[in-house]
Amino acid sequence: MTYEEWEASMPPELTNDPLWRMKVYRLALFASDLAWRDVCKLAKDKRTTSLSDQLYRAVGSISANIAEGYSRRSGKDQARCYEYSLGSAREARTWYYQARHALSELVATHRIRLLTDIIRLLLTITPSERGYKLAEEQPVYDITATDLLDNPPMS
Repeated sequence: MTYEEWEASMPPELTNDPLWRMKVYRLALFASDLAWRDVCKLAKDKRTTSLSDQLYRAVGSISANIAEGYSRRSGKDQARCYEYSLGSAREARTWYYQARHALSELVATHRIRLLTDIIRLLLTITPSERGYKLAEEQPVYDITATDLLDNPPMS
């Protein structure tokens, strides 16, 4: 399923919400739908059962924290939730790296790159909400959204 197909299948209760305008939120929801399939595969193997649980919790909390942050009134409250999302995205990226042997390099690399794009977006919006820069240098990520969204490999 491509990103466009996925987006077309989304219910209007989500797409009509102003939150839907945030690209990072949409990408995080897409990542969680992709993760569902990956987690189902990982859960079948006793060696990766606990990894699958950690992975799904991390990926799911990215969009949940973005949604919570979007609903906060103050910029500092929003930034705190976006920082939680950032931590979850980095955690999920680590879990995908660890799952690469069970999922395949192709699937793991795709998910890691998608999460890296989400991280890049969160690193951009968080300082603007906080009112100052995060205490880290902006990483250079060489990823195009088209590569990540048109043909995501399935596990």
